[in-house]
Amino acid sequence: MTEYEPVIGLEVHAQLITNSKMFCSCPADYQSAPPNTHVCPVCLGLPGTLPVINSEAIKKIILTGLALNCSIAEQTKFDRKSYPYPDLMKGYQISQFDLPICYDGHLDIDVDGEARRIGIERIHMEEDVAKLFHRTEAGSGEGYALVDVNRAGVPLMEMVGRPDIRSAEEARQYLVAYRSILQYIGVSTGSMEEGSFRCDANVSIRPKGVLEYGTKVEVKNMNSFRAVFHAIEFEIERQSKVLNEGGRIVQETRGWVEAKGETISLRSKEKANDYRFFPEPDLPPLIVKQSWVAEIAELLPELPIERRVRFEDELGLSPYDAGQVTASPRLADYYESVIQHYIEINGPSGTIAKSAANWTITELGRLSNDGQIPVEDSPLKAEYLAELIGLIDQKIIGTSQAKIAAESMFTTGKSAKITVEELGLAQITDSSAIGDAVREVIEANPSAVADYMAGKETAAKFFVGQVMKVTKGKANPTIVSELIIEQLEAKK
Repeated sequence: MTEYEPVIGLEVHAQLITNSKMFCSCPADYQSAPPNTHVCPVCLGLPGTLPVINSEAIKKIILTGLALNCSIAEQTKFDRKSYPYPDLMKGYQISQFDLPICYDGHLDIDVDGEARRIGIERIHMEEDVAKLFHRTEAGSGEGYALVDVNRAGVPLMEMVGRPDIRSAEEARQYLVAYRSILQYIGVSTGSMEEGSFRCDANVSIRPKGVLEYGTKVEVKNMNSFRAVFHAIEFEIERQSKVLNEGGRIVQETRGWVEAKGETISLRSKEKANDYRFFPEPDLPPLIVKQSWVAEIAELLPELPIERRVRFEDELGLSPYDAGQVTASPRLADYYESVIQHYIEINGPSGTIAKSAANWTITELGRLSNDGQIPVEDSPLKAEYLAELIGLIDQKIIGTSQAKIAAESMFTTGKSAKITVEELGLAQITDSSAIGDAVREVIEANPSAVADYMAGKETAAKFFVGQVMKVTKGKANPTIVSELIIEQLEAKK
């Protein structure tokens, strides 16, 4: 069996956050608008209309290019890309062909501790298309489609990566890193679920050691990072099987079917599409002054990789923890706010950075997934989490009680102190009360006492568990351990 190497390149579309569309003044926020209400003669493609370039969109694509180490073209232009499809109102799309705004960049990723640099060929500006809704007629079963033009004309940025990716996991990490950058610089929501962040993958394989590329297959219809990973994994396996059985790979477009966990053929691409690109006659060439690029560069915030390194160096976080809490800018802001509030309440601590990371990533991450609410949008405010961690450090509550409190706080939005008081979660620290519980447990378990007397000190752990059970987890475990040893030793 021949061993193959995958060769993968991604094409990623991201809608830009602007008030108006790319070439007209219609509102760009189409998600909640009734169908066909954010439209005008320009985005409807009516004869005689003239487009006007949205300067804010140009500013944001330049900002993206700078964040991705791209060169910025001093002169660029728009082109007409012609292809007949029902979602294309004009019969062509205003896009860019040979003179993209951003080119020759790269994005660094980390996969299993190995640094990888993925080249970026270009980032160009275009307009989004209308949205089709496929329906089936009740009774007759005949299919039909509805067209909502609200999305047509929304600023759309396409990033074309070089075929430098060598695994499905690299592809996933590349997408995660790119979306994170877009969110940090505030140019796109990066939501695959809402369609503002979309990805197509070009996948081919070649025998290991061979430099020549194999026949590529384009994979579409992937609406999550998980889907991208599994679709590429499937396609690599499918192509390997075809070649090992003596077949040949057909250049085609395939779609990912989530329910079946497989790709299916959509259309052949044996011949290159003839989009008949030519310069958009209604838009003049665009001159990008370097002085403007320099002004835009000043707007670049701390990027994800820079924040991650700072958290590692200044806070002592592990690369994994730092990567998790810097996944999105708002989550990183939340995490830093927890630390700041903790210090304001309790003073400096050598453990708060790690504790805050553990709670943010693990416990709040679980609650966030269950409730489908981002941690930073939940009612559990950063100052309340800081307060909760402080109660743990002060031995007022234990970790198990804190988890119960956090779950309640995530729903109610109440502070840690109020929640702990209302739920009666505070630890029992009264030695006499705990002593009574210890005495009761020791008297009820003579065989365990005998084990301890015989030198089996692990029996003491059994008693700790029993006392915590009797006190419903509220007894201070340090005091419990001390009293158990004291009472058992007294029996010798």
